[in-house]
Amino acid sequence: MVAVTVAQLKLGDKIGEDVLTPLGGVLFHKGKIITVKEMDILQAFLVSSVIVDSGEAKPSEGQASQPATPIQQPATPLQKEYEKMIEVLRELFNNYVAGQGMPVMDIRVQLEKLLGHIQEYKILTFAPRLFHERDYLLHNNVTSAMTSYLIAQWVNLPQRDWMQVALAGLLKDIGNVRIDKSILSKPTPLTLDEMEEMKRHTVLGYQLLKNVAALNEGVKLAALQHHEKVDGTGYPLGIDASQIHPYAKIVGIADIFHAMTLNRSYRKAASPYFVLEQIMSDAFGKLDPGYVRTFVDKVTQFHNGTIVRLNDDRIGEIVFSDRTHPTRPWVSIDGKIVNLVVERQLHIKEVLK
Repeated sequence: MVAVTVAQLKLGDKIGEDVLTPLGGVLFHKGKIITVKEMDILQAFLVSSVIVDSGEAKPSEGQASQPATPIQQPATPLQKEYEKMIEVLRELFNNYVAGQGMPVMDIRVQLEKLLGHIQEYKILTFAPRLFHERDYLLHNNVTSAMTSYLIAQWVNLPQRDWMQVALAGLLKDIGNVRIDKSILSKPTPLTLDEMEEMKRHTVLGYQLLKNVAALNEGVKLAALQHHEKVDGTGYPLGIDASQIHPYAKIVGIADIFHAMTLNRSYRKAASPYFVLEQIMSDAFGKLDPGYVRTFVDKVTQFHNGTIVRLNDDRIGEIVFSDRTHPTRPWVSIDGKIVNLVVERQLHIKEVLK
């Protein structure tokens, strides 16, 4: 490791320690490869010197510093276990339709395998390799399980709760096996009557889980309460924050995020940054504000370098995230820094990689 001035940096140098802004935010993480764009950003932030990893070989001329993942690249360990979890959940839903019991041990074993690769899971950029809109509920539940597992850690629930919270995310919609399939698969928005029928999945889910001894009460209550709101305007019981189980508060956040960021038959996925802004607005009276703040802070913390498309269709790279405005980072586009905190008419439309 060696400290060098920005003027001494060479293209291909590798950052040896995180580079901070004058206000203490992370500008570049350790391991970032210096290109012309990084040079411009360092100068824009008036950074005088950085630590360079002198032992690393530099990329050859023309080599990309962060090559895009090839489309045909083999599935990662996380993706393999995720796809197995989808099939285990599909089998569970089919068995419940047939009136058979719940294989909790099989579910837990596969969930543990999936969560064994949780360090590979990045909430804002994860996308299933194999996705069919007809399987939306399966994907919503598995992604909600992974996200709920992380939120449980971030809000400092005891470790004994982490797996149970993940199970709560996975099984929150089990009551849908008792809902008319024509409603579940309807390719257009539901009518008011159909919406009322769909809301019954919360009570039906609790009834299906209440006698499963291997699940704790929080998992069962999450199935019942994950659509309740802290101001009492949710369903099915209209209870307020004092009566909503912590598992249900966590699962409710994960459910909303993934419901909006996965494709559905009648609506395309929304930008995760747009969804985070919606969730933050719902934190006032609808969702637990402390859990929401922690969730937003954590998922936006490590995404410098993410390639995004703005709502004016320009493509750029996130280069800095303001801790006070985590959903409105600075984006580098063709050498120009676009500060989304200032340019409020712009927002991130799509995360590309």
